[in-house]
Amino acid sequence: MEPYFDNAATTYVDEDVAKLVYDIMTDKYGNPSSKHRKGMEAEQYIREARETFSDILKVSGKWIVFTSGGTESNNLALIGAAKANKRAGKHIITTPIEHASVYNPLLYLEKQGFELSFLEVDEYGKVKLDSLKELLREDTILVSIMTVNNEIGTIEPIEECAKIVKEYNKDIVFHSDGVQAFGKLNLYPSRIGVDLYSISGHKLHSPKGVGALYINPKIKLNPQILGGGQQWDFRSGTENVPGIAGLSLAARKAYEKLDERVGHFKEIKDALTEGVMTIEGVRNNSGDAPHVASFSFEGVRSEVLLHALEDKGIYVSSGSACSSNHPGISGVLKSIGLPKELLDSTIRFSFSERNTIEEVEYTVEALKELVPVLRQFVAR
Repeated sequence: MEPYFDNAATTYVDEDVAKLVYDIMTDKYGNPSSKHRKGMEAEQYIREARETFSDILKVSGKWIVFTSGGTESNNLALIGAAKANKRAGKHIITTPIEHASVYNPLLYLEKQGFELSFLEVDEYGKVKLDSLKELLREDTILVSIMTVNNEIGTIEPIEECAKIVKEYNKDIVFHSDGVQAFGKLNLYPSRIGVDLYSISGHKLHSPKGVGALYINPKIKLNPQILGGGQQWDFRSGTENVPGIAGLSLAARKAYEKLDERVGHFKEIKDALTEGVMTIEGVRNNSGDAPHVASFSFEGVRSEVLLHALEDKGIYVSSGSACSSNHPGISGVLKSIGLPKELLDSTIRFSFSERNTIEEVEYTVEALKELVPVLRQFVAR
């Protein structure tokens, strides 16, 4: 038994998706910009993918741009919107708990002369709506608030936030990083005032290296990749047809059984939480998202516990996988006011359809065995 509880970092590729991707790579491999039959076959996959996202998000498929993943979608959304709207102002609002692919592009914009303001969040990581009202001003051009936090699973009040922003000024661009939300909950961007919505494929069983960005046709957005003018100039470059088709199929499968999938995630999360909280000196940091759980184990370094679990064939995370190249204390955990002694003692578990109650039981028993031993080792 090898429980894989790191699905917020990446997921296995669905078997049907893998077969489709292989078929396109080896048989339907035409360039979608080519005018012959092979090219038109490839282009049809892209059209069908746009129809899939149009149906899921309740938007026009024309305004779905396919990217290389969540990071590119966030960069295109944030840098593209800021630079396209800078004549209206240079003030940007975000949260202190964003993923690095939002936070770092915003830091880049700050160096380019834009001003950043950070919203307050409560002890559960939820945005304080009064803080948003206080920070909005005449020169605000962009607000970015993630839908679901990738480290602790907080579901943000996106609809309420978008309403506040649009009532203040309908021309302010509202972006949400939906990477951890897509495939786990329903969100209809255009209906609630979200102008830009980022998606990543490898979080929902499609291949790595493909994602999408919904773009409200009423906003201005500067492209970040220039070339042959594909995708209405928003994102030039030959489209990744196998990846796009795989993303489309994975998304369709996820939403066809959304309630069943979410119910399974909740069952796994509840069972794990019940078991883990029987261990002395554990704090539950988990938000409402069904597929993410976060626990702090007092007196045990997260990296040490991670590798001890790995030795037993259990795979978890000590935070965002995308931050592993720049290790340090999580800004998310600091922002929710986690006690200092627990900041480096936190483990994230994240779930897929493959996870079972038996895996949970095995993991809880492993934790009950390991945590007291590791605490003794640290005490020495």
